[in-house]
Amino acid sequence: MTTQHELIEEIEQDARDTARWTGRPRFDPRVLEALRRVRRAAFVPEALARRAYANAPLQIGCGQTISQPYIVALMTDMLDLRREDRVLEVGTGSGYQAAVLAELSDNICSIEVIPELAARAAQVLAAEGYGRIALRTGDGALGWPERAPFDAIMVTAAAREVPPALVEQLRPGGRMVIPVGEPYGEQALRLLRKDAAGHVTSRSLLSVAFVPLTGGAGAS
Repeated sequence: MTTQHELIEEIEQDARDTARWTGRPRFDPRVLEALRRVRRAAFVPEALARRAYANAPLQIGCGQTISQPYIVALMTDMLDLRREDRVLEVGTGSGYQAAVLAELSDNICSIEVIPELAARAAQVLAAEGYGRIALRTGDGALGWPERAPFDAIMVTAAAREVPPALVEQLRPGGRMVIPVGEPYGEQALRLLRKDAAGHVTSRSLLSVAFVPLTGGAGAS
C-alpha cells in the first residue's frame, strides 16, 4: 500500500522524467502541498481505499475515473494559479481535482454532466471542508457563462476538439489545459493560452488517456 509521502516522491520523479515534453522538471511547491493536504482516500470508493495513494487512475463508477495523481499535479501546475484567479473545472468526477484546485484559488467552479457523480462529489467536498466550491450539473463543454470569464480552465475528460464555448469564456491572459483526441484512442494533453488581444496559442505536452467528454457539446 503506497503512502501519501511515497506518492509525492513518485510525482516528483515523474515530473523529472517527463520534463523534456512538459518543460517542468519540478512542480510548484504549492501544488505538491495541495496534494498533501487533500485526502485522496476520501474521494475514492471504499473498496479501493487501500489503493487511494497509488499513482494511478481508479474507477469511481458510472464509467468514470479519478485521475492519476501525477496528471492531477501536472495539469494543476500548468495553470500557474494565483489565489485570486477564477477557475473552471469541466468534469467534477469524484471531486478530488476540484479540492486540489481549491487549495490554490478561492474561486473554483466545477461542472459534472452525470447527476449521480455530481451529487456524490458535492457531499464529499462539503464533508472535507470544500463547501465553498461552486458546483453545477450540466454539459461542461458549454462552460458556465454566468461565471465567466475565467483566468484558468481545466478539462478532465478528452474532447475531439477544444470546445469553442470554453475558449470564449477564457479571459485574455488566461490558460486552459485539456486532453484532446479520440475517445479511448490517441489523445494529447494540450496547454492553451489566450493573449491580451484574444489570440489563442496551443501546444501539446504529453500523450494521455482520459475518458471521453460527454454531453451534447462535447461529443461532436
